[in-house]
Amino acid sequence: MNPIMFRNVHRAYAERPVLRGLTFDVRPGEVFALLGRNGAGKTTAIRVLLGAIEPMEGSASLFGVDSRALDGEVRERVGFVTEGHALDGLRTVRRTLDFEATTRRRFDRAFAEDRLRRLDLAGKRRVSDLSLGQRAQLALVLALAGRPELLVFDDPGLGLDVVARRELLDAIVDLLARDGVPVLLTTHVLADVERLADRVGILHDGALIVDATRDDLRRRTSVRFLRGRTPAPPPIDGLLGWRRVPDGFEVTLLDPDEDRLRADGIAFSGDGRSPALEDLFVALTATRIAPPGGDEAEGAIEERREVSA
Repeated sequence: MNPIMFRNVHRAYAERPVLRGLTFDVRPGEVFALLGRNGAGKTTAIRVLLGAIEPMEGSASLFGVDSRALDGEVRERVGFVTEGHALDGLRTVRRTLDFEATTRRRFDRAFAEDRLRRLDLAGKRRVSDLSLGQRAQLALVLALAGRPELLVFDDPGLGLDVVARRELLDAIVDLLARDGVPVLLTTHVLADVERLADRVGILHDGALIVDATRDDLRRRTSVRFLRGRTPAPPPIDGLLGWRRVPDGFEVTLLDPDEDRLRADGIAFSGDGRSPALEDLFVALTATRIAPPGGDEAEGAIEERREVSA
């Protein structure tokens, strides 16, 4: 039984579809990064998973328990850190620990106090007086002190500067190396995904269009240069997306078949390269842009391909 399972989850707001048939698992010991542009449905998926809202169709489960029937025992097995780091700003750090220790049976206060001393966050300082990075660190320590069997991160580094985000990331990496806790992570910082994730899922228009390991993505995708002065590149088998560059196009391909491409008269210049995750993300989720003059500057294929392991 995988700790997280989504099965054909649908959800809409005011008749606007947000999730359309979302299906994936997070396996034991795995870090799964769920990516998507703003409004793609990432936070909605997490709210469904944690039982904050119900799916209109399908189901989500934690440790085999349907998200609509989660009890306190199951919830205590999950550490959750969200963007904004929802904490009571009027409490001091010490009073925050008091509250957590009295409301969570698994809370390890000694662990929390030790971590906060190392971060120079122990004592009587009010939460509202902490920097955004310090609040993020406090939220993470509180989540880890519950000795979770699963971590759910909803863009925890949003708004942090580079140093604060790196410190937060280092703490997460340390936990994973020590305990091998499975993680569901959403983030807008793709460099963090490159460092952390075992598998990547990309949501677009509420549907999962990528579910693959990082190694599979590197192996199966490539970026090639095609000379040309037409408004857009010709039809290319395996095309994921493209962008206009001087003298031609930079195209992103899935599982390119060189013999088929040559037979179709497609002649690329130079060698290909594996796209960075950010390039692949843009290729899959970009909308077509019409610059002055009416020619398209970049685009992704309109009939989305699914990339799965």
